[in-house]
Amino acid sequence: MKRRQLIRYGGISLATAIATNLVPHQPSFAEDATQSVTIQYLGHTCFLFKGSGLTVLVNPYQSAGCTAGYTLPDVQPDVVLISSFLLDEGAIDAVPGNPQIFTEKGSHQVEGIKFKGFSLPHDREGGKRFGTNVAWRWTQGGVDLLHLGGAAASLATEDKILLSGSDIVFLPVGGGMKAYNPTEAKQVVKVLHPKMIIPTHYRTSASSKENCDLTSVDEFLSLVQDMEIARVGSDRIAVKPADLANRSNTLVRIFDYTS
Repeated sequence: MKRRQLIRYGGISLATAIATNLVPHQPSFAEDATQSVTIQYLGHTCFLFKGSGLTVLVNPYQSAGCTAGYTLPDVQPDVVLISSFLLDEGAIDAVPGNPQIFTEKGSHQVEGIKFKGFSLPHDREGGKRFGTNVAWRWTQGGVDLLHLGGAAASLATEDKILLSGSDIVFLPVGGGMKAYNPTEAKQVVKVLHPKMIIPTHYRTSASSKENCDLTSVDEFLSLVQDMEIARVGSDRIAVKPADLANRSNTLVRIFDYTS
C-alpha cells in the first residue's frame, strides 16, 4: 500500500485569520511580469494547477454517477487538496506517487505556499446529509485562487469576510443536492466579488445520463450575461496576475473537457 501524507490541522477563526495575515499576498507589478499559473480542467470539480514550482491537484474523482464518463489522467502532483471524501471529489487512491494530501480545514504550507481550508456545509441542511465541504484558498503564480469544492449552503458572515476578493473563484453551478444551483451561484459571485469565475460541478457530455442530478452550465451563463463570458476552447489556460489587474467586469471562462 502506498504511503500517504494526510495532513490534519485545526480550524481558522476570524480573529486568527486577521492576526496571521490570512489574505493572500498581493503581487507587485514587478512580479506580474514573470509569474503565472496554468490551470487544467480534468472534469467535474477536478483541476490541476502548475506554477511557483508546484503542481497542485484538487478533487480527484472516481468514475461513477455524474463523473462516470470522466477519466482521471495519470498526473503526478506535489500537493492534493480534497473538499470531501465523496466519490466525485475525494478519490485519493486514484492519485499515484506520494503527494502531500490535505483534507481538513486549517492552514498548511508547502514550499512557501500557504493552503488555507475553510469548512462549509455540503448541502442546504447544514451538512446533515453530505457532511462538511472544504473550500481551499491559496496563491500560486501570483494569482489568488479560491476553489469552493461542493459548497451548497449560503455563506455565513465570517465566510464572506474570509473568502471574498480572490482573483479566481472555482464555483459549483450545476445544483443537485450538494452544490449551488445557478441562482445560488450567482448570489455567491455578488458576495465574493472575484475577478474571474470558472464554473464547476455541472453536467457535460461526459457526465452520466443516469444518476446525475446536475444541470448544464448554460443555465448559469444565462444569469450572468452582464459579465464577460468566453469559452476557452481548450482544457487549460495560463493566467498572469497582470491579466486580472484593474478589471471593472468579472470574467467567466468555460473549459472544454478532454479525455
